[in-house]
Amino acid sequence: MTRTSYTDLYGREIPPAAWVDRTMVLTPETRYINVEGGQSVRFIVGDKAFAWHFIVARTVDAFDLKEVAPAGLLDHTVMAYVSPDPKYLSVP
Repeated sequence: MTRTSYTDLYGREIPPAAWVDRTMVLTPETRYINVEGGQSVRFIVGDKAFAWHFIVARTVDAFDLKEVAPAGLLDHTVMAYVSPDPKYLSVP
């Protein structure tokens, strides 16, 4: 089977009305966001919203939110830079 999408490695969509850790407003000037692995974030784009739970694969540290936003919602690249989930970081 040939893989055509890797969005499952980026986490999963959640309902915009769900409880989230953060809310971010994305504007045409927004070029990137910083989030932490394990966070749930609601994104406001104009009068629309979507939410994403950032449960990323260990090999993922950044991806374009256009890949996971509802079709047509983002008209430009917004890179999501994802730091590791702190609950999985070991303390030496």
